[in-house]
Amino acid sequence: MKKKHFPILAALLISGSALVVTSCSKDDDEIATTPVVGIAQDPNNFKGEVTSGQVVTLDPTKVYVLNGPVRVKDGGKLVIPAGTRIVATATTSSYVLVEQGGQIYANGTPASPVSFTSSAATPGTWGGVIICGKAPINTGTTGTSEIGTAMYGGTSAADTSGSLTYVRIENAGADFSTNVKFNGLSLFGVGSGTKVENIALINGAEDGIQLYGGTVNVSNIAALGNADDAFVWTDGWIGTASTILTQRRTNGTGNTGIKGMNNASNPAATPISSPSLKNITLLGGTTGESNAISLSSGTYANFDNVVVSNWAKGFNLTGDATITYLNGQSKISNVFFDTNVTNKITATSTTGTTVTLLSNTYTEKSDATGAGNKTGNPAWAIGWSGLQ
Repeated sequence: MKKKHFPILAALLISGSALVVTSCSKDDDEIATTPVVGIAQDPNNFKGEVTSGQVVTLDPTKVYVLNGPVRVKDGGKLVIPAGTRIVATATTSSYVLVEQGGQIYANGTPASPVSFTSSAATPGTWGGVIICGKAPINTGTTGTSEIGTAMYGGTSAADTSGSLTYVRIENAGADFSTNVKFNGLSLFGVGSGTKVENIALINGAEDGIQLYGGTVNVSNIAALGNADDAFVWTDGWIGTASTILTQRRTNGTGNTGIKGMNNASNPAATPISSPSLKNITLLGGTTGESNAISLSSGTYANFDNVVVSNWAKGFNLTGDATITYLNGQSKISNVFFDTNVTNKITATSTTGTTVTLLSNTYTEKSDATGAGNKTGNPAWAIGWSGLQ
C-alpha cells in the first residue's frame, strides 16, 4: 500500500512546490521579461519617438539621459515605472511630448516617485513634460502646442492621455523664443480620462503647471519655487483642482500663486474657463508679484477652503465678465487670509476703474485648512515632493 501511494504523494508535493515557486516569482518574472524596445534600449541616449502600436517600458533600475525630444506618437505608449529617473542634458531641446492619441503612464509611489530633472540642476535647463489631448478648447477647434508644434483640442471631453501619479518635475521651464515658453507640466486640451495626481513642479524658470483648455481634473499638486506663476489655466479649461500647494522661492521671488484666464483675445470665447478649486494653500514672499490669485480675461471659477499667506493681495479680479460672475455670488468661500495680506480682494473693470464688490462675494473661515495643514507643509506632500 505504501508503495502504491508514494508516487501519487510525491507528484502532489512536486506539483504544489511548482505552484508555490510560480506564485512567488510571478511579478518578478513579468518585470524581467518585459521587452526592452525602441528608445528604451539605450538609457544613455534617451530620445526619439514611441511609434504607433509600440509600448516602450523603461527600466526603473536605470537612469535615462534625455539628450533630445521624446515624442509619443498617436497609438504609442510610454510606460515609466515607479522609481525611474530621467535626467535631461542642459538644453531646452530636451523634453517629453505626448501627442494626440499617444499615452504616458508615469506612475510612482510616495516611496519611489518618478523623477524628471536636469543634469545641471539649474532652473530652465530642460523643457519639461507636454501632453496634447483631444478635449475642447476655445481658441479654435484645434490648436498647435507652443513647443513641438503638436496638434491639440477637439470634441472628446473624456479623452485619455494616460496617467501621471507621484511625479517630480524639476528645473524645467524656459523662454524658448518670443512668446513661446516651456513650463514644468503643460496640459494642452487634455481630457478628463487622463489621471494627474500627486505632481510636484519644483524650481522651474517659468510656470509650474499650465492648462490650455481641456477637461482634465488634477489633484495634490505642489508647485514649489518656480520663477513665474505656480498654477495657470486659460483657453477654456473646465475641470477640478483639488488640494493645491504653491510656495515661492526662499528669497520670496516669483509671480502669482494661481492665475486664471479664459481667452486673452476674446473673453467671451466658449467654452468658458470654469474650474472648481478646493483645498488650496498659497504661500507668498516679500518681493515679486503682489497677487496670490489673479482672475481675468473672462474666466469663471469657484473656490472653497483657501489659505492665503504672505501676499499683498489675496484675490485680484480684472475685467467685467469675471467680476460679474463672482460679484455677490458667494463663489469664493471659506478663505483664511493671514494677517500679512494687506488687501483681501480687489476688482478692476475692463475700462480700468475700481469696482466695489458686494459683501457676499466671499466668505472667510479662520480655521480653514487649505491644502491640509493651513500654512504648514501638508502630510500628503512630505517626502516624495522634497518637502520635509
